[in-house]
Amino acid sequence: MYYLGEALLQQILQDEGEHELTELEETHREHLRETTQNLVEHRPPASPQEKQSFRISERFVELTVVSTNQFRLPSEDELIETGVKHEDCLQEKQRNLEQITLNKLFRFSRFVGCEPHAVMVTGVPGVGKTTLMQKFVYDWVIRKIYQRFSYVFFFKFRDLNQLEEVTFEKMILQKYSYLENDLDIILKDPQKLLFIFDGLDESKHKVDFKLSHVRNTKQPSNIGEIVASLVKQSLIKGCYILLTSRPTKLESVDIRVFQRIIEIMGFFSDERQRYFKVFFDNEEFSEKAFNAVKKNDILYTFCYIPSFCWILCTVLSLCTKDQPSSSKLCGESLPKTLTQLFVTFVANILSNHSPNQESVMAVLKCLGRMATYGMENQILVFDQLNLRSLEIITDNYLFSSFLIESHEPSVVAFLHLTVQEFFAALIHYISFDLKKLKQSLEEALLGGRCEIFLRFLSGLSDSNTRSMLKSQGTLSTDASKVVISWLKQNIKDALENKKCIKSKKRLLNLFYCLHETRNKLLVVESIGSTQCLDLSKVRLSPLDLAILAFILESCEETDQLDLESCNVQKEGLNKLVPALHTVKNLSLRYNLLKDSSCEDLASAIGTNKKLKKLDLSNNYLGGSQFFNLAEALSSPQCLIEELLLSKNDLTSDSCFHLVSAIKNNQHLRKIDLSTNKLEGLGLDDWKTALSNQACRLEELLLNRCELTSNCCINLAVLIEKTPTLKKLDLGNNHLAGPHFPKMMAALSNPECWIEELILRFNCLTHDSCIHLASAIKHNKSLRRLDLSGNRLEGDHFVDLITAVFGSECSIEELLLQNIGLTTSSCTKLTELASGEVIEPCLSKLDLSHNNLSNEDSNRLVKALLIKELIT
Repeated sequence: MYYLGEALLQQILQDEGEHELTELEETHREHLRETTQNLVEHRPPASPQEKQSFRISERFVELTVVSTNQFRLPSEDELIETGVKHEDCLQEKQRNLEQITLNKLFRFSRFVGCEPHAVMVTGVPGVGKTTLMQKFVYDWVIRKIYQRFSYVFFFKFRDLNQLEEVTFEKMILQKYSYLENDLDIILKDPQKLLFIFDGLDESKHKVDFKLSHVRNTKQPSNIGEIVASLVKQSLIKGCYILLTSRPTKLESVDIRVFQRIIEIMGFFSDERQRYFKVFFDNEEFSEKAFNAVKKNDILYTFCYIPSFCWILCTVLSLCTKDQPSSSKLCGESLPKTLTQLFVTFVANILSNHSPNQESVMAVLKCLGRMATYGMENQILVFDQLNLRSLEIITDNYLFSSFLIESHEPSVVAFLHLTVQEFFAALIHYISFDLKKLKQSLEEALLGGRCEIFLRFLSGLSDSNTRSMLKSQGTLSTDASKVVISWLKQNIKDALENKKCIKSKKRLLNLFYCLHETRNKLLVVESIGSTQCLDLSKVRLSPLDLAILAFILESCEETDQLDLESCNVQKEGLNKLVPALHTVKNLSLRYNLLKDSSCEDLASAIGTNKKLKKLDLSNNYLGGSQFFNLAEALSSPQCLIEELLLSKNDLTSDSCFHLVSAIKNNQHLRKIDLSTNKLEGLGLDDWKTALSNQACRLEELLLNRCELTSNCCINLAVLIEKTPTLKKLDLGNNHLAGPHFPKMMAALSNPECWIEELILRFNCLTHDSCIHLASAIKHNKSLRRLDLSGNRLEGDHFVDLITAVFGSECSIEELLLQNIGLTTSSCTKLTELASGEVIEPCLSKLDLSHNNLSNEDSNRLVKALLIKELIT
């Protein structure tokens, strides 16, 4: 470790130190300075023809980069999945993810135990991979990072695609021709060389990292083989390699060759806000614009992507171009959905350029053909061969508003993947073809990577959204009808297959499509007004819950909403609460809700006049804010009949607030407080509350609440003074002890109307059987008794059995699992059943897990005239 520390210190000093440069090194740095010092942004509509150029040091907004070895499965859309992961990263990056800066990319990696020579930078389209690499090179040029490298070579695969077979040396000289006379000398010191290759996913050559054919710098090969050989260190051993790629590309390559893999997460909230400030000149306007966008969950979530931020800010500037820059942004005038945003973006470009309608439609059709071809063939960069096969000539200046040309004008790409997907959807409304549209819909749904494309198709079904493009020509209403019909059928199919996780995820994606339509009537027609929505075990982000809120608000009533194990947390719950007034039964079991969510839950209870059952089991609601939830139960607006709070870290203090709240509640019938630390339960308060005439509680579940024999005193009073109580679950406690007889005496009281008593696993012994037998003889209401898991076998067990088979007993169901039953007791049971006794009420007797012999079991079956005997 000491050696490692010394080596690391020397490396840091070398990277940050000033070194005298040769004339050639100065020339190389100056060349890279010229190509990286400016950030070129695509020009907004109605601006001068020239692209906008900014100093990268002034315009660059820091991106969040984390070290990770995890990649998404191909079942999720890249942009959506990262949006979900983005919010998770806020909580996880300090624990499981290592946030990393540019100057540490090639520092010692604890995951592989060495200094990395090959590093992969991954991120979704538009998240800033190329810009980050440009910033990396520029920072090296100005001596800010990695001065250990004498030469950094920066390549883009979209440019390298133009090269067929080429030698490694010619590949370098093709871009850095001034190195021709000295390249042999430069390559002899590989430890001072860094090669950057940007856009692996755009390479037309196969890059197989399992192979490394090239071992000579003068050997002609294709670009894929050269890059693979560099990474595998077979071409020039000791050099450093930095690659970028979309995550989906890494699913098909061997990533084990990289010693460090990092992912660009894009912008978090502060970085998004800074981008707005950088984009707009007026600070007051930028703040208002940012706040307006923040209110729209979908648009704000996608702002983690820098390219999307540019599109959004461009649209905002267009929406307010006729107003003073500091004027108040009107929320009603801003786009509400992803589709409306892109329609506004396209419509403004077209109106600002004001060409004739025929020219516009021709360009839109060409863009639609390009986009569709790219999606079908997974092409992001179109070369001249692609364009010729599609019969597209991009010399019309309108193309430059939606496409980006490479440094070599022979290849083009859409501004962003979402722009490509938008035009792929729009073409179906411009040139309607029933067969092609149905095929696109089905392939997009099955593919699992075209959720945004589906949202655009759905959003364009809305006539108001389409009307924004009406000046360019009529868009097909037939396409709209087909999409709406398709949505209805697929939602119906997903709802019918409720138990399948895949169907639940598909249903959630279709909810996003419904949201894009902004058609609440369509929601009702698709889902129905009394539908059970089950999304249990599907991980839901705050954005997912905002979409779900739209669905619920569109319906008049929802019988049941099951969100068990959905990772619902405070932020997401806050978005869902306003729509819960339509839900009758709500399950939020097994989520990560803490007591800070109690205020939101209280709000949901206070505004919901339909909610009958609320299941909050297996959360973390116990705490100082629990009183908010408890107080809501005392509200006259609260109509909850069943409240489940098991396993919530509740304490006796929590119960104090709860008891106080339900004292006058006339609707509550069942409370489950199982698996909470309720020793010292404050049963004095419980017995007072439950004996109140206004209280109608019928079921009280206190399983695993750390209750002891001392609690039996107050439990006895509670049993006597609560005439409405029908079920009492006291299982898995430790009630055996000197005060247990007092509780049994309470069961004998004529005022006791308990029908079901659960005492399983309470450390009861055969001595307890005497008191149990007495209670059974005198109680006229008890129908079900569970004594499983206690060690009842012994001298007094016979008293219990005699009482059960006596004429006074009203028990219909007796559970005696795992009580240590012996052959002697089994014989006694048989004798009692065969003797001259009145036939008991008992219809079910469970004696399982008692290790009875086959002989004992057979005798019992013959002797006991019981409908259901389990042995």
